Amino acid sequence: MSFKIVITVFFVLLLPLEVSSSEPKTWINAGYWYSGSESPVPDIDSTLFTHLLCAFAYINSSTYELSIPSSAEQYFSTFTNIVKQKNPSVITILSIWDGTTNSSIFFSMVSQASHRKTFIQSTIKIARLYGFQGIDMWGVSLSTDMNMTNMGTLFDEWRAAINSESTSSRLILIMSGHYSPVVDSDKYPVKSVERNLDWVHIIAYDYYLSKRDNFTGGHAALYDPSSNLNTDYGIKEWIGIGLPASKMVLGLAYHGYAWTLVNPKENGIGAPARGLAITQDGSMSYKYIKWYMKSYKLASMYNATYVVNYCTFGLFWIGFDDVEAIRTKVSYAKDKGLLGYAVWQVPNDDNWVLTKAALGEDKKQGNKKWLLVILLPTICVLIFLLGTLLVVFAERGTQKESYEDNGYRKKVGVS
Repeated sequence: MSFKIVITVFFVLLLPLEVSSSEPKTWINAGYWYSGSESPVPDIDSTLFTHLLCAFAYINSSTYELSIPSSAEQYFSTFTNIVKQKNPSVITILSIWDGTTNSSIFFSMVSQASHRKTFIQSTIKIARLYGFQGIDMWGVSLSTDMNMTNMGTLFDEWRAAINSESTSSRLILIMSGHYSPVVDSDKYPVKSVERNLDWVHIIAYDYYLSKRDNFTGGHAALYDPSSNLNTDYGIKEWIGIGLPASKMVLGLAYHGYAWTLVNPKENGIGAPARGLAITQDGSMSYKYIKWYMKSYKLASMYNATYVVNYCTFGLFWIGFDDVEAIRTKVSYAKDKGLLGYAVWQVPNDDNWVLTKAALGEDKKQGNKKWLLVILLPTICVLIFLLGTLLVVFAERGTQKESYEDNGYRKKVGVS
């Protein structure tokens, strides 16, 4: 074995480890921060995200201009600067909601060209004023054909206005939509969505609510063998009406819901319940759920059929997504060719456990430990071989010099 061969083997072993650590640059790790959150903006670890969305600005029901509550303006005006201190490359997006359950203000706005123009101009103005690099229209409900047509027209005009700006930094334009694009005869204007929006954030959660449903449900179930109310069904519907998978970002829920069971012994998914539990509306952040589980020494159960987690405590049943569900959903998004994921909302995480699971960071840490276990002995062997070869080469050099000094070269006919 030569010295060159040993060096070649050394680099063949180590180089793939370096290459395999690279991640696709186009994958989106997005997260929402809600201005009503108790968690301060500086607490966000922006290094864990490619995009951060600040929610919500609202639509003025009289003027149709964009409106930011006075109590929240300080957060919107400083959001971009604060999150970029930790991660200068993070992209910030202004998220807009109409503030109603049926999007009535939004549909009133899109019904007239003058209202649409006023709205569009104000969104671009405020986004630029506060340093946002994109705009998100959150949670527009499915509605009549006319409302959906007007919505498509808004997207055409919005995109044209953005493209006409005299700046090289084009604003991102996205929508956060219903998990399924079709309900009864209503459907989103998919052609306008595809040509005008950078992506659609699929709101793939809140399928079941403990304040409404009298049975326990996987509120963010990836699959459901007994119902169409699940994420996989919705994604296939979006693709079926013509939206490419590469235009979709999967919504991940950092919250769950608590039910009160009818019978503590019947505590699976779909078990009879008689209302909400623990909190006023039954909702619980992941951080609160983990604190609750730790306090009462509860175990997290994982249901691979639905891809959800849950835990029970007497009559209380809590459904949520833990690391197993999050990892599976991110893997699903990649397998389906989606563009990435968006979490609602980042302050609900518990010491960034879910976010790191979504990124695969928790597994990377474990893999690094195993790599060290494998790699260190290999490096030691290679160092030993290198050292041995250096000694052999040195001895041969000494012997060669001895032969020359004693006149052996002439005896063997070496010139």
